[in-house]
Amino acid sequence: MKKFIINLLLFIIPVIILIYPLDYFISKNLKKSNSFGVGEYSTWNDILDGKINSDIVINGSSRAYEHINPVMITEQLHIPAYNIGMSGHNFWLQYLRHSLLLENNAKPKLIIHSVDIFTLEKKKNLSNYVQFLPYMLWNDKIKDATISYNGFELIDYTVPLIRYNKSRDSKKVALSMAKIKTDKVGRIKGYEPRDRQWNSDFDEAKKKMKSYDIKLDNASIVLFDKYLKECKSQNIKVIFVYTPEYIEGQKFVRNRGKIISIYQNFSKKYNIPFYDYSNDSLSFKKEYFYNAEHLNKAGAELFTQKLIDTLKNTKEIK
Repeated sequence: MKKFIINLLLFIIPVIILIYPLDYFISKNLKKSNSFGVGEYSTWNDILDGKINSDIVINGSSRAYEHINPVMITEQLHIPAYNIGMSGHNFWLQYLRHSLLLENNAKPKLIIHSVDIFTLEKKKNLSNYVQFLPYMLWNDKIKDATISYNGFELIDYTVPLIRYNKSRDSKKVALSMAKIKTDKVGRIKGYEPRDRQWNSDFDEAKKKMKSYDIKLDNASIVLFDKYLKECKSQNIKVIFVYTPEYIEGQKFVRNRGKIISIYQNFSKKYNIPFYDYSNDSLSFKKEYFYNAEHLNKAGAELFTQKLIDTLKNTKEIK
């Protein structure tokens, strides 16, 4: 038995010595990409490297990072702002970003939280899972936030290289990035608008179903309540913003009214301002959207200006 253990160790130790540097090499270079993983790496890098430190932070889904321009906010309000909105995820992982932001950066004075119909839903599959690959090894916060989804197993968080077997493309990207110092510019302060025209997404959805019901997740609602309570205790001001949403898309969601009422209740409970742009003029103009949920670049910049004017007029920024 003793001989077996010695032989096993003689086999395992060289393997570990080899695989960890290789894991580090792949992860380090993958983080440099501004296009793979829907461009999420630059935001993760800034959060984890403590490079945000902004008085205003925008949080939410893709409707946050595509709709609200932090550069315009900084230029007009003279207050540093950063957008940590993330693609394809509801509040469950938005809270992860918030937690890691506070852990590695100075706390913001104001959080503009972009809420929408999907904020309190929780999907079964881990959307855009490749965005977590360079950061998840031995990171308990990322593990705790993502392991409940279909995607990763416990071994992926604890053994180097194993998780990269799920994505051959990530290894190819890492190798290509190793040859260059910097990638083309992607998001700016977390913001990346889409310079697109109206596409067929909404028309295809209507062909499949007459309406859509959002499946609210009780655990996400509880977590959202916890988050608001924590922000209040830490003296971080929060405001809710429901960014413009194409009017026909609003009608398509059958339980939309119930979802809005949840935000209204939280607004009253924690005395949080709720700015709902659902009936704003932009929501009735298809030319400012590329699908029912997302403004295009022209629409995003018009909306950001409206939001800045609101912040000025309501004196949310002091």
